[in-house]
Amino acid sequence: MKMVKSLLLGTAAGLIAVGGAQAADLPVKAKAVEYVRICSLYGAGFYYIPGTDTCIKLGGYVRADMLLGGGGDYGFRNGTTSVNGGSNNRLTNYYFSRARFDFNVDTRTATEYGVVRTYADAVFSYDSQNVTGSNPSTFSTGSATLGLYHAFIQFAGFTFGRTVSIFDAPWQSYPAGGPDTIPGGSNHTNGVNQVAYTADFGQGITASFALQDETSANNGQSNLWNVSSGTAAQFVTGVYGASAWGGTRSPDIIGQVRVDQAWGLAQISVAAHDIHAGYYGATEVSGHPSDKWGWAVQGALSIKNIPTGAGDVINLQAVYTDGATRYNFQSLFPQSFFMFSGSGNGAYQSTGFAGVADGVFGTGTGIDTVKTWGFRGGYTHNWSPNWASAIYGGYAQLRYGTTGKALICTSFAAIGLAGSTCNPDFNFAVVGVNTVWTPVKNLAFTADLSYSRLDQKYSGNIASPGIASAAKPAAVYELKDQNSVSMMLRAQRNF
Repeated sequence: MKMVKSLLLGTAAGLIAVGGAQAADLPVKAKAVEYVRICSLYGAGFYYIPGTDTCIKLGGYVRADMLLGGGGDYGFRNGTTSVNGGSNNRLTNYYFSRARFDFNVDTRTATEYGVVRTYADAVFSYDSQNVTGSNPSTFSTGSATLGLYHAFIQFAGFTFGRTVSIFDAPWQSYPAGGPDTIPGGSNHTNGVNQVAYTADFGQGITASFALQDETSANNGQSNLWNVSSGTAAQFVTGVYGASAWGGTRSPDIIGQVRVDQAWGLAQISVAAHDIHAGYYGATEVSGHPSDKWGWAVQGALSIKNIPTGAGDVINLQAVYTDGATRYNFQSLFPQSFFMFSGSGNGAYQSTGFAGVADGVFGTGTGIDTVKTWGFRGGYTHNWSPNWASAIYGGYAQLRYGTTGKALICTSFAAIGLAGSTCNPDFNFAVVGVNTVWTPVKNLAFTADLSYSRLDQKYSGNIASPGIASAAKPAAVYELKDQNSVSMMLRAQRNF
């Protein structure tokens, strides 16, 4: 019995000892859980990042597009939709689709110098296939792309990084919706690298200054051609020589003054653009033209609270450029393109082509700049909180200088395209209408119908060498203005 009692007491003592050791290993007090708190300083949707005084907001959208009309504004745009959008043959896409996901991150921190902000916006897209050439045709795969439209830091009035240009109107190239190819003003909706400073004078009055890397914009700079090396195969696609840009020397210099108040907005923008060519020939000893500075000036006006209805708005802008064409025929406009249709004078088909450039030169000459002017505008009417309609349009003219035109037309005749009237000038216009249905908040369905016209200044017939990528044969073509119609159907959910 003594033996059993001793065993039980010893076991109990051992259990107490083990329990005491385990209790000693436990933390004295668990840390409090940090919950995400709403940040009301910068508007709805912001939250404090746990453990910091920085507020963050996540947002974006999911979009589905269907574009109908292969030869229209959405069709011939450089490499984005259909490579043969203007061919109007069996290689042309009669419809085009796109699925897109946009995701943005906005952070803000209050400091003794004011708010420090960072913003980034990434866009993921998957587009339709394209066809290039025939016998055999070459299909591109469905094109998955990643774009970085915004990535900037803002501090004490400065902006460092990538975002829209201060030259642009707030609505970019869309005064009331519409296609990407509306001329008549600048558009950097995909972003451009820059350093900018904005001074705020109160009551909605601001002034801004920026150094902008135009080579980082969508499709880079406009064309600068050495016309001496042009070929017939290039000319009939709207390319009038060899690309002749040299390396970068100076960023574009931008200034802007804006008044943004309850009645609307008024803005004046100016830009200076350095045209820096490479060499006349293949090596340094061939020489080069001197640099030239191009420039652009733009005015924008938005009128709100008009009598036709609550939320209705009119947006207008006009621009003039000399050697800075991208500020009119903007970053999503094709910098060279061709279009085909039928002919009524016995030619194989009719064709129209156009080339957009800042300037041209030939061997031993200086740079002759290209001048343009244009305007665009739109009116949006809200029928109800769920329905809105708009009408919009844009028009622009491009004119080559006397020397540049002579260089192009001399080359035009020398490469076997004689027999027609040579004039590389052209006008381009877009008009359209759309309706947007918003059945619930942040969900919208859009139908947008647009008509475009290329008013080219060539006339007569040419013996074209053909365009292999468009399956166009060598034949006689009538030089003629071209028209197209496109419709966009869109569903978009913002979050």
